[in-house]
Amino acid sequence: MLKELFYSGLGAAASVREKVEEELKKLEEKGKLNKDDAKNFMASIEQKGKEEEDRIKEQIKSSLKEVISELGLATKEDLEKLKQELKA
Repeated sequence: MLKELFYSGLGAAASVREKVEEELKKLEEKGKLNKDDAKNFMASIEQKGKEEEDRIKEQIKSSLKEVISELGLATKEDLEKLKQELKA
């Protein structure tokens, strides 16, 4: 389900990007927007998208750590510590 949600989000983002690029091109052709402004706008949108992606990744990591903690599951660090203790 998470995988499907991820791919749906990517598809939606790609679709929105295409529509925005089409509209910017139309505005350029009509002379209502110059090429540099269109490029700057797209760069701004891409930067905001990357920032949002980073924010969401951090939220997911935090949520997963919380779930792991609540379930009492061993982490990679826990297993490594146990491994070192067994070697001693």
